[in-house]
Amino acid sequence: MTIDPNSLPYRPCVGVVLINTDGKIWAGQRIDAPAGTAAWQMPQGGIDEGEKPREAAYRELWEETGVTRDLVEFIGKTHGWVNYDLPPELLGKVWKGKYRGQKQKWFLFRYLGRDDQIIIDREHPEFSEWKWIGAEEMVASIVPFKRAVYEEVVKAFRAHLAD
Repeated sequence: MTIDPNSLPYRPCVGVVLINTDGKIWAGQRIDAPAGTAAWQMPQGGIDEGEKPREAAYRELWEETGVTRDLVEFIGKTHGWVNYDLPPELLGKVWKGKYRGQKQKWFLFRYLGRDDQIIIDREHPEFSEWKWIGAEEMVASIVPFKRAVYEEVVKAFRAHLAD
């Protein structure tokens, strides 16, 4: 059975651009990436029922990196939602087949803590390793179907980011 993506909604989601004092972006290697594949991304995740996007951003950041809100400074957010569609091979497989992709609100936070306070060995880990990278490397490191989103997010926060 073929799924018509236009019949499915977008999953509401947040993304976090976490930068250090040099403007480098936090990037995590996805733990579920196929062996030998680089799949680096920034923290992101769904918005719970009744949750405000900024609260979801703080929660997702904590769940994925162990970084608490007292260790970050809010700098800004994207004005609208940024959408992406799943590629055909993932449609109907992720998120129990309920969504065609995600609509994301992105938040920019400056990290005020130390690197040893970032803990990716979480209860439900999403990343196997992490590093600080420049904006261009971040865009080049994301899976292709999310690249346009990352380009838009980098453009929105460009004044704060290093290359």
